Amino acid sequence: MRDDFDVAIVGAGAAGLAAARRLSGHPLTVVVLEARDRTGGRAHTLRPRPDLPLDAGAGWLHSADVNPLVPLIEAAGFAIDRGQPAWEKQAGNQDFPPADQDAFGEAFAAFDRRLEEASRAGRDRPAADLLAPDCRWNVLIDAVSAYYNGAEFDRVSVKDYAAYEDTDVNWRVREGYGAAVAALGAGVEVVTGCAVQAIDHGAAPIRLITAKGALTARAAVLTAPTPHLAEGRIAFTPDLPDKREAAVGLPLGLANKVFLGLDDAHDLPADGHLFGRIDRTETGSYTSRPFSRPYIEGFLGGRHARGLEGDGAGAATAFAVEELVGLLGSGVRRRLAPLIETAWASDPWSLGAYSHALPGRADARAVLAAPTDGRLFWAGEATSATAFSTVHGAWESGERAADEVLAALRP
Repeated sequence: MRDDFDVAIVGAGAAGLAAARRLSGHPLTVVVLEARDRTGGRAHTLRPRPDLPLDAGAGWLHSADVNPLVPLIEAAGFAIDRGQPAWEKQAGNQDFPPADQDAFGEAFAAFDRRLEEASRAGRDRPAADLLAPDCRWNVLIDAVSAYYNGAEFDRVSVKDYAAYEDTDVNWRVREGYGAAVAALGAGVEVVTGCAVQAIDHGAAPIRLITAKGALTARAAVLTAPTPHLAEGRIAFTPDLPDKREAAVGLPLGLANKVFLGLDDAHDLPADGHLFGRIDRTETGSYTSRPFSRPYIEGFLGGRHARGLEGDGAGAATAFAVEELVGLLGSGVRRRLAPLIETAWASDPWSLGAYSHALPGRADARAVLAAPTDGRLFWAGEATSATAFSTVHGAWESGERAADEVLAALRP
């Protein structure tokens, strides 16, 4: 490849692709440098067979009624399923009677109100401090946090949690969210297998050392996941301790998935939801027959997901099978066939799923997002003030960084 550009973008996930698309209408030379052999980042669709797209990473268009990716994905020829998830329900009331479901919903709503009030009061602290003492539903509330924060509430900032904006409208892409994000990058110049190892931004132009050699650029957009910055996996000259410290305050939580093929599936509801257990945090969230297809998708989060991943390949699948046997009876065991098990913490280019701010570190997102000397620009879901942990938050951050680049490079 050539070795001099106007703009180098580090990372071909949603943020990097969005930045490249935004810059493509301007007379600039732009390259996206991607460590993986594919685009999409933490949005990734796998096909264990041709007719079965499975989203190993992001799967839901959150705040879909205002999500800027919805029209782009539809324009690219993908079909969007506008059915709402049944996350707050228990299919068939299995081991979770309606009265208990109502009580859980009321307890969670009251917890959310306390979090909002605490955030307005101005003092940050762990969200777990706001759990009602001795509440029966605290363990299940913490399980839900593990799913959508990637961490239990003792590691979640009250102020950051309250800053997230959600319309509670969630849609899916029938052919896979990851496939759609990758398709949106068509036409963008991406160099894969090209991990960035060091950036000298004291030089003019900026010099980037990659696995495929050195190159220069007038500006760079950084979209690397926060662990790469926190652990110094990209060396900066001059050093950027403020960015490193901000990244430390925004670790990636963990959410992993287990996909199980399901024989003779029609006795289970399409898009039915089941909590594995309601009396512990270490449990899975399961969807039967997504899109009416013959499989079950299991979702595992937080410390529990990290422990299972640490136990090695197959541990999460074995756990999910046992929970489903406990719910549906021993006969379901012979009907389940392992398809895919994710391990995002072990993925060397992700090192986790999505970011949460540690207690007291809600300000870290703004610090991480701020441009450096009009030469380095920062994007990725962790830099979003109100849509962190989502693909559309990453996408919007990439567009924002591209606009900052244009303002900086404009004569």
